[in-house]
Formats: sequence, structure tokens, C-alpha cells
Amino acid sequence: MAPSAMSRQADWTKSLSEAQPVAYWLEDPGKPHPEPALTGADTCDLLVVGGGYSGLWTALNAKERDPGRDVVLLEGHEVGWAASGRNGGFCAASLTHGLPNGLARWPEEIHRLQELGRRNLDEIEAAVARHGIDCEFERTGEIDVATETYQAWELRDWHKDLERQGLADDLEFLDADAVRAQVDSPTFEAGLWDRRGVAMLHPAKLAWGLKRACLALGVRVYEHTPALALKAYGAGMAVRTPYGAVRARQVALATNIFPNLVKRVRAYTVPVYDYALMTEPLTAEQLGAIGWKNRQGLGDSANQFHYFRLSADNRVLWGGYDAIHHYGGRVRREYDDRPETYAKLAGHFFSCFPQLEGVRFTHAWGGAIDTCSRFSAFFGTAHQGKVAYAAGYTGLGVGASRFGADVMLDLLAGEETERTRLEMVRKKPLPFPPEPFAWTGIALTKWSLARADAHGGRRNLWLRTMDRLGLGFDS
Repeated sequence: MAPSAMSRQADWTKSLSEAQPVAYWLEDPGKPHPEPALTGADTCDLLVVGGGYSGLWTALNAKERDPGRDVVLLEGHEVGWAASGRNGGFCAASLTHGLPNGLARWPEEIHRLQELGRRNLDEIEAAVARHGIDCEFERTGEIDVATETYQAWELRDWHKDLERQGLADDLEFLDADAVRAQVDSPTFEAGLWDRRGVAMLHPAKLAWGLKRACLALGVRVYEHTPALALKAYGAGMAVRTPYGAVRARQVALATNIFPNLVKRVRAYTVPVYDYALMTEPLTAEQLGAIGWKNRQGLGDSANQFHYFRLSADNRVLWGGYDAIHHYGGRVRREYDDRPETYAKLAGHFFSCFPQLEGVRFTHAWGGAIDTCSRFSAFFGTAHQGKVAYAAGYTGLGVGASRFGADVMLDLLAGEETERTRLEMVRKKPLPFPPEPFAWTGIALTKWSLARADAHGGRRNLWLRTMDRLGLGFDS
């Protein structure tokens, strides 16, 4: 490494010297006290397993559909402690992990999926207001930025194609000058601004606010109560916990990356670890240097992409790029911290925003997200329709999890609805193969994606084969 490069790397790592290895959002002083654990036996109409967004929206929507419904929610640790409290706070209308993925997989129903996604985001905004949830909700949209010339051409062509298909509502193409007028980085060559399809929010405050709303409507919430086993019990189901059990007529499983109580579902997801940094609050001068006045979320167009945004107190969250899958699909607490990724992310941050030289990072953290082979949620039932599940959001579940909650409730009701009629809901992704094939395939895909980024976006034989099998990833 050349001396100048070594010096720059030393400066990047210096910016991490005081970074705490905890999620910034979860350190908020407004964090609520956990509810007591379940001890003994309880019964209910609907048992929800999981206290992240999926479970919270399921419990809340169930009570709003039928206030007389007796609902219990179990959380193995504390509400919002995992992916729901550690993510970037991008609440997207997309139900399909972005329009390109949805259009490639469900072209015949993409207009319907887009409409349902916009309605879902509107309903999230309305629920936040209705329940007085102070989660710093800002519907500022998101800009997909090109940092290479070929990406700028692709963005322009993509926008024109969407216009021809009637899918470009609220999408604005920005050339280099226009995108840099929104957020100024020497690396930006073009952008596509989705003006209404994404909101920025404080992810942990959303989870905590949903918990308070559930409690206010009469949901019984038990924290530090892992669900250990699920079995049929008379006309309903029973779930065993460390200090007791719950009998319920119906069960909604919202555990996402954690082992599903319906064992056959486990093969459909693998854990991938994502990491993020948070800066100290920017001064007015620093914020002015990058011109980020409209507060949109941003993500770059590479296969190995970054996502970044401003917090309410003008910190920059900078995450993504590395997506780490550990052999065997294990979810372990020690994987949440990865200094080599933090150093890499810090270097990328200062390459994007050299104007912010000297800014320090205060927090650095990571966590597992549940990835499935089609990169968007899947749904199903078990035990003769008495159990429903949703999983596989692949890092874009802040908004889509509310839609998934409604799908689970529809399935448990045995209703045919506009949601349950969707091919996306009726069909499942391909399961992942057993080890060592899963790890090998994911590693080869990651290597191929990095190679494509380094070679003008050209996809090698492996990626083209995955594309033909419906397993291609281009996000």
C-alpha cells in the first residue's frame, strides 16, 4: 500500500476510535421498560410470536379489525431489539424489494403490487398519526444514485422504460448537476428520485410506539419470553415457554430470521449480516458543505450498495456494502460486531463525502436480516390453517411487514382478499440447499457481484444462470 493510501486509511480508522458497538437507535433515552415475562398459563384467540414489526403490526391490526379479539404477543428478548430496532429506518412502499425485483418476478401483477404498496405506506403514515407514535416520520423519498457512468446510463434507460409502462409516477430522473444540487458528492453522476415512495423514520421508536399502541388496545405483551415449541392442542394450538404456556385458537409466527416453529419453513431463509455506522451530529457548516437540504434517503446503484440518510439530529447513517453469511446459517451475538467492515465503510464514507473530513463516528453496529431466494417476503399456513407465517423481507421490511401482517390475518381468517389472490402471496420462493452448498453458492454470488461492479456491471456466467433461474440479485 502506498504511503498516502496508508495515511488515508489511518485517518479513516481514527474516525472510529470512539464508536460504540451498539445500535444508535436503541440507546434512545425514551426506550420503554420491558413488560414482565409470562409465568404460568394463558389463553387467547390469537397468539403472535415475535415482537418486531411483523408481530407488532399483526397484533395491532388484529385488534383494530376486531376490538373484542383476545390477543397475546410473545417476545423472546425485548420488543424491537433485533432487526426492527437496528435497521436504517427506510420505510418503503415497495412490497417486492424494489421495483426491478418485482417487475422481473411478477410482471403481470406489478401495477397491483405497486398500488397496494403505496396504500400500505399511506396506512402506516395514518397509523403513526392515529396512535401518536413519535418516530420522526418524514416522507422525503429516496434517491437511487449512480456513481459510475454506466450506472447513470442504466438509470436513464430504466426511467424511460418505466415511463412507457406507466410505472414512473413520482419518479424523477436527475442528471449529475441535478442530483448534486440535492446532495453534493463528487462520486454522484445521476440519480432517480422516488419522491413519495419512501419515508425516513426512527426504527426503534416505531417499534416502541407500536408496542404502546398494542398495550393501549388491550394486547397482552410478554417480553423475555421465548416461544420454545408449537403443537396442536384440542381445537387450537399451544406454545410452550420457559415458565409457562399459551393456548390459542390461532397463531401468527413473526420470528423472521430466528428459527421458525414450523420447521419446514426454515429452509426458505438464511441469515445475512448487515452493518452500519452513525456519525456525530453535523454542524450547520458541514451540512451546508454537502447540501443535503431535502433530507431524502439515498442508496447507490452498485450490486454491493450503500444506503445513507440523515437522522433527526443531523447525524449521517452510512450502511450496507458487506453482506456476510456465516457457514451453517448461524445467528450469533458475536457476529453483530465486525471491525473490518466498519473500517471499510468508513473509507467509503469519506470517499463519498470528502467535505466531511474529520467527522467522527459515534456508533457502529450490525445484525442479521432474513434473506430468501426471491428477496421479498413469502407467506403460508400450517396446522390446517390455524397457524400463519411471514418471513424473508431481506432488509426491506420496515414498510412491507405491515402488509405481511395483513396477509397473515387474511390467511388465518380463511378469506380470499386482494392480498391473498396475489401470485406473490400464493407461491413460495425456492428453498436454500443444505450446507456446504448454501454457503458456496452465496459466496460465489457475492464474488460475482463484486466482479460485476468492477467491470462495468457485466454479469458473469454464474449471475446470468441465476437470473435465468429466477435467483438473480440486482439491488
